[in-house]
Amino acid sequence: MNNKRILILSYSYSSQTRNLLNGLIEGLRETETEVHWEQLSLHGELRFPVGSIAATVIMMVQTFFRKRYPVHPVSPVCFEPWDLVILAGPTWSYSPSGPVLSLIDRDGKKLFAGKMILPFISCRGYWRVHYFGLKRLLRRCGAHVLPPIVFFHPTPEPWRTIGVFLKLAGRAPEAGTSWFRRFYPKYGHSRQQIEESRMLGLKLGQVMQAGGSLDQFVFPIPIQAEDAGMTETRRPGKM
Repeated sequence: MNNKRILILSYSYSSQTRNLLNGLIEGLRETETEVHWEQLSLHGELRFPVGSIAATVIMMVQTFFRKRYPVHPVSPVCFEPWDLVILAGPTWSYSPSGPVLSLIDRDGKKLFAGKMILPFISCRGYWRVHYFGLKRLLRRCGAHVLPPIVFFHPTPEPWRTIGVFLKLAGRAPEAGTSWFRRFYPKYGHSRQQIEESRMLGLKLGQVMQAGGSLDQFVFPIPIQAEDAGMTETRRPGKM
């Protein structure tokens, strides 16, 4: 039996998506699935954190209108046949990140036509507009888009949104002994979620190596500790 081949295309602004993918890939490789991980790099510098409240507000407005951030060309191996393509990145103001949008604008039809695409989303919690917008763009490229894998930052609202804003503005709300730290102990995803991502990669690799159809699986949203993995079910219709 030939091993299945998975291409992962990703952009990670603050390393949160990258951390989750490290876990996912570890799980995939335990099943001897062939994985090529292509991390998008920008032509210009995009600082993290942004550094000030004013600059953060400006960036949020720009990303709300889906500002593109041009990326360097991807390697030729990305255009080879793949059994699955995982397109991963954070949610920026309810939308896919500017680097991912730039990649789709430039290479979408060459990369994704006729391919099965699994979106992988890291976000505070507002993923639906991101997913449906991404699905629409990918379908225009001729892709078959699966339901997404979605990881939320684990801190509850409203502290999650306030904490992310302060972090982007150059503050460290999770540090020190301030009262806010009681409600916002950590920025981004937890170690437990990274382990959940590894278990998900293990299950995904096992299903693919066994020749199973990913159309018969639904990923819990968000992925929780008790149900990390995929649940076999028949969906009532395509999303």
